[in-house]
Amino acid sequence: MPKLALFLAILPGMALAEIAPEQAARLEHIVTQDCGSCHGLTLRGGLGRPLTTEALAGADPATLATIILDGVPGTAMPPWRPLLTEEEARWIADYLTTKDQR
Repeated sequence: MPKLALFLAILPGMALAEIAPEQAARLEHIVTQDCGSCHGLTLRGGLGRPLTTEALAGADPATLATIILDGVPGTAMPPWRPLLTEEEARWIADYLTTKDQR
């Protein structure tokens, strides 16, 4: 998949919805800068656990999207629901679990 992915998997087995290249670029920036501030700029870990494709192998993207949206109480993982839509969180989850395979 190209760096600026044009599709977002809503749910496994369902049709893909289009995502604008500008939106994909914005979400990649969030992953690199905002997620990277805790998970390491290379996403290999820091305050937060690693977010590499290898570290997330077998993770359910829907569960990851929920974690992105609602955070993890009692940890440093904040909720991103005020800033991201459910579709954007799912795009990020899909991106994190497939980015090394592109």
